Amino acid sequence: MELGLYTFADLPLTDASTTRTVTHKRITDLMEEIKLADEVGLDVFGVGEHHRVDYSVSSPAVILGAAAVTTKQIKLSSAVTVLSSDDPVRVYQDFATVDQLSGGRAEIMAGRGSFIESFLLFGYDLQDYDELFTEKLELLLKLNENETVNWKGKHRPSINDLGVYPRPYQKQIPVWLAVGGTPASAIRAGKLGLPLALALIGGAPERFVPFMNLYRETAKKAGHDVNTLQTSINSHVYLAENSQKAADDFYPSYATMMNRIGRERGWSPINRNQFDQMRSANGSLIVGSPQEVIDKILYEHELFGNTRFLAQMSMGAPHDGLLKSIELFGTQVAPVIKKETKK
Repeated sequence: MELGLYTFADLPLTDASTTRTVTHKRITDLMEEIKLADEVGLDVFGVGEHHRVDYSVSSPAVILGAAAVTTKQIKLSSAVTVLSSDDPVRVYQDFATVDQLSGGRAEIMAGRGSFIESFLLFGYDLQDYDELFTEKLELLLKLNENETVNWKGKHRPSINDLGVYPRPYQKQIPVWLAVGGTPASAIRAGKLGLPLALALIGGAPERFVPFMNLYRETAKKAGHDVNTLQTSINSHVYLAENSQKAADDFYPSYATMMNRIGRERGWSPINRNQFDQMRSANGSLIVGSPQEVIDKILYEHELFGNTRFLAQMSMGAPHDGLLKSIELFGTQVAPVIKKETKK
């Protein structure tokens, strides 16, 4: 199983602003985090796209392009590309460039996004939410398959026998579908036979087993080889030398970030007791010692049979804590997981 990280490059909880110095520091720190992930032998690093005051990256391809020339082995992915409010041609060109810079290590994780700011910012109607994604995903996949494209859609001007350049270093850029657990998303990914990345950010992981089964059943009915399907489980993760330190270090930034979002969405505030319950053996948070993290990732692997696990690290946690967490994940957790999942 592949092991990796992803981040939304959240701004620290005391610095949720757009000042130049704060954003500069977070992006500089992010580059150090990606470099360390590569050095400790992790397989993938993903960078998310947001258009909000509390996140520092709106253009993952720019960050990944910079990371491409400072890393050697790690795959570089978006996490996610909000395809509905972007131009698939430009997305493809950007990631083909990252692929060339990295010698074939780029990936695209395409999704509809969990926030709406980009739709308003770029002039899209939220009533077209699903239709936009369906149409633009179709175009992105065509661009990946063919150098010269003929395509006609509703929300973007047609392309008539035009080439799209540069082409990637790889024959094709891996395109994953990032989902949050709605059945329609499982069916879409299954019909297309696309790799599936499922974010488990709340609720017991076992609740999502039917979702993964639906994805595989749909893919089989569509004529795809279920044995070759790639699946990723993505969860909030934070490590320290022992369980108590991990919980104490991560809780303040995690609660602040989740409660900030929760106020917008009508969620009840998260308190420490709830946080600790979420850290339990069957909860959604993977926060603790290296052994606790190993046990929980293997538990989720038993549930889902996933071929990849991505740890979402950041949530405004201090940079030095994140570096230690990445080091522990790469040196103590990943080798054990890889060994156990080969059996």
